[in-house]
Amino acid sequence: MSFRRALALAACGLAGGSVLFSAVAVGKQPARGGDAAEPRPGGSAATAAAVPAASAAPPGLLLLPPAAAAASCPPAPGWIERPAGTGGYWDSNWDRREPLALINLKKKNEETGEEELASRLDHCKAKATRHIFLIRHSQYNLDGRADKDRTLTPLGREQAELTGHRLASLGLKFDQIIHSSMTRATETTEIISKHLPGVKKISTDLLREGAPIEPDPPVSHWKPEAVQYYEDGARIEAAFRNFIHRADAKQEEDSYEIFVCHANVIRYIVCRALQFPPEGWLRMSLNNGSITHLVIRPNGRVALRTLGDTGFMPPDKITRT
Repeated sequence: MSFRRALALAACGLAGGSVLFSAVAVGKQPARGGDAAEPRPGGSAATAAAVPAASAAPPGLLLLPPAAAAASCPPAPGWIERPAGTGGYWDSNWDRREPLALINLKKKNEETGEEELASRLDHCKAKATRHIFLIRHSQYNLDGRADKDRTLTPLGREQAELTGHRLASLGLKFDQIIHSSMTRATETTEIISKHLPGVKKISTDLLREGAPIEPDPPVSHWKPEAVQYYEDGARIEAAFRNFIHRADAKQEEDSYEIFVCHANVIRYIVCRALQFPPEGWLRMSLNNGSITHLVIRPNGRVALRTLGDTGFMPPDKITRT
């Protein structure tokens, strides 16, 4: 590898505005003459003008324009590749509800042109924010052979009471509670709902516990069969696509929804919603009865307000089983 190639590689990742500086000293600037910010033959004068005199390369530093730096840098790992020119890693159409993706541009009226397009785009835009509260079920009987035998322990019931009280104390108008059909999630929901009278409950198999995707790095104490990832992963991904997305364009007011389910499901959903590598789901830990709060804005941006919060529980009531 040439010395100048090594310098270019060292510059990769030090992006800042319109130029990149390498942190490696060089003995001499190229023998073309003039400042490094000066446009090269066939180049654009705008490129040079974009570099103020104060930001010229200090003595002994190589100044690389963005195009040269991009050509020198090795490709990014596959999971962070993105369309050229986006300036970031975020996929704005992650939930396939970006307004421009919802209209058929071929039907554009040639007479009204841009006015009609703007009107149709506005009609498809979300107006409300969705608040998603992901609750992990409380402690349950690990000795149960079948799901119906894996009921909440006395401590688990206390935990559910504390979680329900915490949710009620937030003073929010919850729209619904969607819960896994497994016994421990159903029982947790029943206890929580006593603190939120009038909030409808919906049971679904999509949120049942499972193995969403093979974790990276792998763990030695938990190794499901490949077929389990294949079956559970598709179902849990379906749960994500069904429940985690920006608000419908018809929704006028912000919504507050509770999902009572399982640690694996919640961790996978958090990774997917934040567009983190989903294989990293097992790097997070969630306590029983914990609250994870996701916010989905009308423009599709997602924020994680809390992850696995159990600060409302006394220390002797906290478990992670």
